[in-house]
Amino acid sequence: MHKSLKRFIVFIILIAASGSMLKLFTASVDEEAEATEFSNEFKDDYHVYALPLPATIDFAGESAPLKLIDVSEKLDRELLVNTYWQSQTMLFIKRSNRWFPVIEPILKEEGVPDDFKYLALIESGFQQIVSPAGATGFWQLMKAAAKENGLEVNGAIDERYHVEKSTRAACAYLKKAKEKFGSWTLAAASYNMGMAGLENQMERQVATNYYDLVLNEETSRYVFRILAAKLIIANPSSYGFVFREQDLYPELKYSELNVNTTVKNLPDFAFKQGINYKALKFLNPWLRDDYLPNDSNREYILQIPTKALSEVLVNDKKQVATFTRENRDEGDNKSE
Repeated sequence: MHKSLKRFIVFIILIAASGSMLKLFTASVDEEAEATEFSNEFKDDYHVYALPLPATIDFAGESAPLKLIDVSEKLDRELLVNTYWQSQTMLFIKRSNRWFPVIEPILKEEGVPDDFKYLALIESGFQQIVSPAGATGFWQLMKAAAKENGLEVNGAIDERYHVEKSTRAACAYLKKAKEKFGSWTLAAASYNMGMAGLENQMERQVATNYYDLVLNEETSRYVFRILAAKLIIANPSSYGFVFREQDLYPELKYSELNVNTTVKNLPDFAFKQGINYKALKFLNPWLRDDYLPNDSNREYILQIPTKALSEVLVNDKKQVATFTRENRDEGDNKSE
């Protein structure tokens, strides 16, 4: 190969290599500039605020001693957790709009302070859940405690899922605890760890109130979780929660139907009411099977959704209409 041609080829290779290196250098500079700009924007635009604590706060009329360092820090923790766990707390706010109007009058009637509605909220988030230990429903009642306080619990019926009845059962427990310990705050703590467990710790530690006790992690946080929920839900905009009235979950409208006989087939029963099994269970989650045994002719009150509510609960309305028409036709044929 001619020397001049070789030099030309080497020259071309060097130019290409230098161009690639220049691109790499330019890209590196651009990425560094972009990273710096991104970092500055993050620092300028993103903020997580510390939260001011109230000057005073009470649970069920009993003051929390915020002057104590551990008390103020525990409340601060729960306020931060619930304020910045936005999805959960927004759901708490939405569901509270539906269930507080159900629970509040029962608490008042039973002589239990209104603040205990927040206990039910932090126990279950107003969901019909079952804990690993078997605690069930809005009030997270164990089977033994439920039966002791008047609820029916068996394979077909579990009234821990009945919001009104379980609220009354929880009230019965709380009033016994208040009588035993002389304090609603201690009654709330005993709801979490049991009366015997709390009494044992109070005797062992020679302590007379919740705020002087050393307790397990869950119970030591328990009242502060209630207080944080109370602060946020009573004044959500102060903690950054913004919503419209239509964003909240509405109250459920229904009529009541007394039943004092066995219902062998609840899906068929639901169709006869102009709804379906899903709609029946939505309002009566305490029905745990597809039938209602009732050999003793006990009176049960079933909640049947109004026509307006059934319109937004039942998808296949034609199926419901067809069943009721066929059922009515069968009845007409039998009567002939």
